[in-house]
Amino acid sequence: MSKNNNNNNKSVLRLKDYRVRSSDSLSKVVLLHNLKDDSGKFNPCKGGNRHTWFRRNVKSVAFMFVLTAFMFLLDSVMVSVFGSINFHGSSSTRNSDGREEDSVAHKERPTVEMYGRLLNLASSALVAEEFKQESLNFWEEPYQEASKWTPCADKRYPTSLGKPGENNGYIMVSANGGLNQQRVAICNAVAVASLLNATLVLPKFLYSNVWKDPSQFGDIYQEDYFMRMLKDDVYIVQELPLHLKSLDIETIGSLITDADIVKEAKPIDYIRTVLPLLMKNKVVHFLGFGNRLGFDPFPPELQRLRCKCDFHALKFVPKIQEVGSLLIKRIRKFKYHAAERQLDKQLLGDFTPSISSKENYVERGSSRYLALHLRFEEDMAAYSQCDFGGGEHEKKELEAYREVHFPLLIERLKNSKPVSPAELRKLGKCPLTPEEAALVLAALGFKRGTYIYLAGSRIYGGSSRMHPFTNLYPNLVTKETLLTYNELAPFRNFSSQLAALDFIACATSDVFAMTDSGSQLSSLVSGFRTYYGDGHAPTLRPNKKRLAAIFSENSTIGWTTFEDRVRKMIEEGQRVRVRGSGRSIYRQPRCPECMCRL
Repeated sequence: MSKNNNNNNKSVLRLKDYRVRSSDSLSKVVLLHNLKDDSGKFNPCKGGNRHTWFRRNVKSVAFMFVLTAFMFLLDSVMVSVFGSINFHGSSSTRNSDGREEDSVAHKERPTVEMYGRLLNLASSALVAEEFKQESLNFWEEPYQEASKWTPCADKRYPTSLGKPGENNGYIMVSANGGLNQQRVAICNAVAVASLLNATLVLPKFLYSNVWKDPSQFGDIYQEDYFMRMLKDDVYIVQELPLHLKSLDIETIGSLITDADIVKEAKPIDYIRTVLPLLMKNKVVHFLGFGNRLGFDPFPPELQRLRCKCDFHALKFVPKIQEVGSLLIKRIRKFKYHAAERQLDKQLLGDFTPSISSKENYVERGSSRYLALHLRFEEDMAAYSQCDFGGGEHEKKELEAYREVHFPLLIERLKNSKPVSPAELRKLGKCPLTPEEAALVLAALGFKRGTYIYLAGSRIYGGSSRMHPFTNLYPNLVTKETLLTYNELAPFRNFSSQLAALDFIACATSDVFAMTDSGSQLSSLVSGFRTYYGDGHAPTLRPNKKRLAAIFSENSTIGWTTFEDRVRKMIEEGQRVRVRGSGRSIYRQPRCPECMCRL
């Protein structure tokens, strides 16, 4: 974390200064000691006495020089050690999610600033606003209408489908992707099982060479709770029955890959293509199952079942809940909400922090914090084909990454008309940089002392990219800086379990800010906050196309104008809207199938 690096650098500088002064003082002590004669008076050492004095004190002089050299050597070693600590607070070559860290992507490099003038204006504005009362309050939902929608997907209605009278067979799912893609796949599988009158085998998670995470359903979610919560809606078993286990699923034609089902498929597609196979072979296996079920048109009761799965049935295991609770305590500095929130209870269960113990309610800082999901990883930057102000070195680095990791993109680019980085930015296709995210927060009036939790923290460019951000907002924390090595140890090399901690920290925050609305984490977190937030869980969604137009005037725009335009953009994104046709019900649950309006 940049703040920690800055503190470490200051510590090194103070240590260096102390050592130099200490060496000088020690030298003076040695000299003064030897400049004294036996009577304790100073010897002026004039004339021939100078050579006599030198011969007599040659060992002391040599010792002094050796000691001074040692101190400078020690100082160099300490600077080297502290300098090796990167933005993630660790010199390890592995990231906290278990993936190999790219030393090129995160090695120290010159700070990149695309909007130096705006950064200076923002810095001055933050100083001027430090002791003023906040005029605009983005800590709260701006529209009262938000509090009129309440969770109710778990309620039973006369029209509820219930379990089917007949069982057409078993559905197996092996979901790909990370935590959030797998979460969507689980709930889509529940809906498909109900649609096809089938029994769902507890979903499995595919091992990915990218994520390198062997975690399965029971490592992340409470299996018994999941099955119990959905027992009135769909049959769920942990394993296939013995007579089906011996079947070669692929040989009998029951293996269904993502290539066999169109993206955002409709219910009728499953009835036409999957149901006949299921009834014939009594088992089908969906391999991958990424975004293979659309949202409209869709039977209302199946939509409600999806919501019940996502917002009620999927609870993190106690191990994740306990450390997630500890993480929240550390962020809030042991200062909690006066009333227990549904949001906290659903995510943390029995580990939900309370204020019953006065010894834990310590006034050590603000209890409020903002969680930021900053999508500026190397893969995002490379895939976007945008220019982020890093010059020729950055351009070659991202081109090399694309060639290795995105060969299909390279082939597609060869056969299509090229689009310039400037045009991509104008179209809102470029991920926001840390610098741009900081400027947005400053324009919204968040003060310099705001506590900010950074989800993921695997930022392309490392600390050099984060410098503009931390110069404006130094109180930046991550799970790696808030939890000890031993506390994180059970989660190392399990990226999905680490992502669950980020999910908790983002969902329970006072304000959640995203930089890419297309991100699955951002989508699911914002949906969770809408569902359980009771109108008190604001989410900030920048419109990248509009923001690009604002930033294009960075050389001339005044700070007041910049503030006004950014605030209008965010406020429009906070309007209370009912889910539109085709929109994800996991991201926008505010609809009759999922929530009730008072």
